[in-house]
Amino acid sequence: MTDTLVMERIDTNLTRLRLPRIREVLQRVVESGEQQGKSYLSFLDELLEEEVAQKEQRRVETALKISGLPFIKSIDEFDFTFHPHLDRQQVMSLFDLTFIRQNGNVIFLGPPGVGKTHLAVSLALKACQAGLSIYFTTMDDLIIKLKKDHEAGRTGKRRSYYKSALVIVDEVGYTPINREECNLFFRFIAARYEKASTIITSNKAFSDWAELFHDPVIVSAFLDRLLHHSAVINIKGNSYRLKGKLTQKEVNSIHQVNDSGSNLTTENGSILNDR
Repeated sequence: MTDTLVMERIDTNLTRLRLPRIREVLQRVVESGEQQGKSYLSFLDELLEEEVAQKEQRRVETALKISGLPFIKSIDEFDFTFHPHLDRQQVMSLFDLTFIRQNGNVIFLGPPGVGKTHLAVSLALKACQAGLSIYFTTMDDLIIKLKKDHEAGRTGKRRSYYKSALVIVDEVGYTPINREECNLFFRFIAARYEKASTIITSNKAFSDWAELFHDPVIVSAFLDRLLHHSAVINIKGNSYRLKGKLTQKEVNSIHQVNDSGSNLTTENGSILNDR
């Protein structure tokens, strides 16, 4: 059988086997292998690596599309120099994803615009690339989903915001919720407790959550679960979105507010019960 016929049959079989990347690079790899005198195993290995890499890229792209992430930003794009008091080592230690393997949580606290969502999204991106399921939602959207499930008599346990390995709940505390909604949020946190990981971003200190959620008992209950095996990251400072748009006087004024007891951070920025 001539080389041409062999290549035609290989092409047909690659199509039937749904190996488009190997089909695409086959000729190039064959020529490279002949020139470099590669072994059959090296030749096969290179082809398979090409196919696997493309399938993995497509998996990540698809997962990101359905994850609900508002944007895609890696940790490399985060400007640590804008927040000189932020413990970079503490933040970067999260990116080994140990907290997910241990079903732990991460809470980012700080005023609007300091990069809480950016860090949360970057962790989700890293988790997705590692093959873990991710889901992003704002607190408002999550409450709407939980209420719809409750009113329809569904537990919602099979939905992505329950079963994903990592769920981000963004903007907790931006709007108050009533007692019924607080109960639903407690059930959500309790259902994921020690089964999967949750990232929370909030502009409120934990001491303000009782007032925000109208039920100190339930707030205490879900904070007990949320903070167990968790890392709490405080980000103090100004909004990155306002960088270059404020006068020095306005910047100093904001610093004075943040340094004089703003209720936007917890008592300290250390890792709590990190296992």
